[in-house]
Amino acid sequence: MKSLIAFSKKEATEWWRSGRFAILMVVFTLFGIMNPAFAKLTPWLMDSMSESLENSGIILGEIRVDAFTSWEQFYKNIPIAMIVFVLMISGLFATEFQKGTLIPVLTKGLARWKVYVAKTFGILLVWTVGYWTCFGITYVYNDIYWDNSVVAHPIAAAGLVYLFGLWLTAMVPLFSSFLNNAISVAMGTGSIVIASYALGIFPNIKSYVPTYLLSAQALLVRAGDPEDYLLVIVVTSILVVVSFVLGWVIFDRRRL
Repeated sequence: MKSLIAFSKKEATEWWRSGRFAILMVVFTLFGIMNPAFAKLTPWLMDSMSESLENSGIILGEIRVDAFTSWEQFYKNIPIAMIVFVLMISGLFATEFQKGTLIPVLTKGLARWKVYVAKTFGILLVWTVGYWTCFGITYVYNDIYWDNSVVAHPIAAAGLVYLFGLWLTAMVPLFSSFLNNAISVAMGTGSIVIASYALGIFPNIKSYVPTYLLSAQALLVRAGDPEDYLLVIVVTSILVVVSFVLGWVIFDRRRL
């Protein structure tokens, strides 16, 4: 256990020194601020454009914004933040393989599973901190400027998208366990997401695939209940665990 803690501290230090953590926190913080900022500026933007639109024959009515307008931006922007996150973490394992920096650590007796667990949980922790920071900033500003009571189930909806992010994040260590470069890892992760979208086209199974979690925004307008997502929550949670275990097994057997 001491060696696992020691390697985890080394990983935390690497996250800090490389600047990855700082960059990702800036990204999530900016998105958190942009959501209410865009909603707040929308009436001003529309008003500044109204004259040119009128000359084109388009007449704008009164533009009203509330907390829901900001939450719409949150659910539009968070997939972009996910893409940035995946691209930033895709090379965490691959860089170690290419530089051979894991070999000295392993030859000194550190078990492979400890390396895999420390790196994976580090990634999941950064995703958790980043995502809920973004959500928290948006939530607070929405409460200051408007009132979050106009939307239903804001926490439940955010939790579903967070779970999708966990699944997405779990794909990175899995693909990293047998691929040797960051581009391949990112492409592998992206291909699984595309496959999930493709399966979601079929009505009989769309409520079982992880990408269905991204429709959680419907909860905000009471177009559904959190209970409607129980099946996909179970399926996605199982996929997260299976991905973690499968990656663990492959990493433990791969040649470095």
